[in-house]
Parts: sequence; C-alpha cells; structure tokens
Amino acid sequence: MTATLRDVARATGVHPATVSRALDPGKMWLVKPDTRAKIQAAARELGYRADVVARSLRRGQTTTVGVVVPDLGNLFIPPVLRGIANTLERHGFVAVISETQDDDERLRISVENLLSRRVDAVILTGARAGHGPLLEELAGAGRPIVLAIRALPGTSLPAVTTDDFSGGYIACRHLAHLGHRLIGQLPGPADIQPFLDRAAGFAQAARETGIEPIAFDGVALHPTVTEGRRLMSLLLETADPLPTAVFAHNDAMAIGAMDGLRAAGLRCPDDVSILGYNDSPLVDHFDPPLSTIRWPSAEIGRRAAELAIELIEEPGRPVASSTFPPELVPRASTAPPLLA
Repeated sequence: MTATLRDVARATGVHPATVSRALDPGKMWLVKPDTRAKIQAAARELGYRADVVARSLRRGQTTTVGVVVPDLGNLFIPPVLRGIANTLERHGFVAVISETQDDDERLRISVENLLSRRVDAVILTGARAGHGPLLEELAGAGRPIVLAIRALPGTSLPAVTTDDFSGGYIACRHLAHLGHRLIGQLPGPADIQPFLDRAAGFAQAARETGIEPIAFDGVALHPTVTEGRRLMSLLLETADPLPTAVFAHNDAMAIGAMDGLRAAGLRCPDDVSILGYNDSPLVDHFDPPLSTIRWPSAEIGRRAAELAIELIEEPGRPVASSTFPPELVPRASTAPPLLA
C-alpha cells in the first residue's frame, strides 16, 4: 500500500501538518532544517508520494505552467527552458512545453490549449508583432501571461528580455574596432522586436563610427540556419564591393552564414568576419569558434518563472519587467580585415 502523511508522521514523531509542510516545496521553509531533513528521509524510505491532484484541488491550482517556445531545434532555447524548469520545480510547479514552430496559428492554438487545461500561467518566448491583442485578451481571461526573450511594446504584458539595442550597438563597435568599414547585416524577421532593436543599435553605432553599412534588402523569414545561409549567399551575389564583416542577428543565422561563405569559396575570418548573437551552446566548438553577443539564457528563464509564480500567488499584482545587459564574446570568427 502507498505510504500516507500519517505514516511518515508516525515514523518521525511529528504532527501530520508538519510533514505536509516539510514535503511541500512551497512551504518547506517553514520547517526547521533538521526536522525537514528527518521527514524527507523517512518519506523516501517509506516510499511516500505526494498526491499532486489532491493538493491542486485544495489550492485551486494545477501547479503547472505552460511554456510556449518557437523552435526547440534552436540551440539557445534549452538553457532558457532549464532556467524556467529549475525555478518552477523549486516552488512545486511543473513546466508543460509547447512548440509553435514560429507559426502564428500554432501559437494561438498552443496558448488556448494550455489555458483550457487550466495551467496556472503561461510563459511565452515566441511573440511576434501583432500577437499583442490576442495575448492581452487571453491574459484578461484570468491566467497570467509572461513574455520572455521577445517583448511586445505597447502591451501591458510583463517581459523578461535582454537589451538588444545595446547588443546591436556593441556588435557594430566590435567590428569597427577591428578595422572593418564594409559591414553587412543579416537581419532577423521584421516582426520580432529583438531583431528590430539589434538593427537600431547597430545603426546608431555605425553613425557614431562613420561606417555606412552595406545596403542589403534581404530579411530572414525565420531566424534559422537555412535562412542565414540563404541571406549570406544573396549578400555575396549582390554586394559590390563585398563586405569584410557580417553581423548575423542570431547564432543560428551566423552558422548558416558560415555555410554560405564556404559554398562561395571564401573563408572566415580571412575573407569575411562573422559575428552572431546569443552565445548558444556549442558555438565555441565551430570552426572557427563563433564570436557572438552573449545574453544570460538561464537567467532570463529563471526570472520569467519567478514573475509567473509571483502572478500566480498574487493575481493582479503589478510586476516589473526585467532587462539583462548583453556582453561581447570575441572568438576566432572575427578578426581585422586583411590588407588588400
């Protein structure tokens, strides 16, 4: 038979209410550490498992948080998810993950499905321009929605982001400091706020350093390796003169840009330096290792989860959005241009 709270209480000589608090992630801090450790050890020995459904009914919560991501194949997403999941687990919540494949209709369906399953909140990492009215309407139905990575200016939804304007600014200053004057950009989709901010920051730094970026009309449909390869090939075909450096608006596109460069018989960084954005896992193992702009993925996930928990525990409470500073991580993919 399954062990109960009373079984654990008898084994440890404490009241069942103390056992309940000691085994509840949201309340265990109320129990003295030595008592808590004794209770948790007894629970493991007896094979006690908490009745999550019963606990949820008592609280009026499901202790689940929906997490909607655009692309599970993108290397920068797992650290964000880890930061979310670890924080939720410490507070007794479980993450339920849904992927939109960066598609508007799939996003709507994902959020509505999660809300219909009575998740206590939704953390959304894949917002695009135009999603604001839908998300505000859904949030108005009584479940908090927290934005992460991609903000939606003009909405009341709290967001946890990085300062992408500063990131774009740093990117341009880095390439200019190396001596590059012929610099191209591989822009991300125009309906995703971080890419607009990166382009604006880059343009500001270009004006200050006297650089005129190479004119290029290409824009990625999705921020993927495939689109980075396509845009790099298009840039090499149309630019005259060729750039000596390229700023790709995320690491996935930068990896695609490296492929496009190799396909054209050119080398990085000897012919063209390439700079990415995100500092995704493993980009330091590419050949050459990718220079990039780092933002704290796990910290963004952690803070988004904390905001969600705050809104679950105190509905309607005003919470402040958070912005993290970016950081340049120079590696071998960027170098001074070779003399002609």
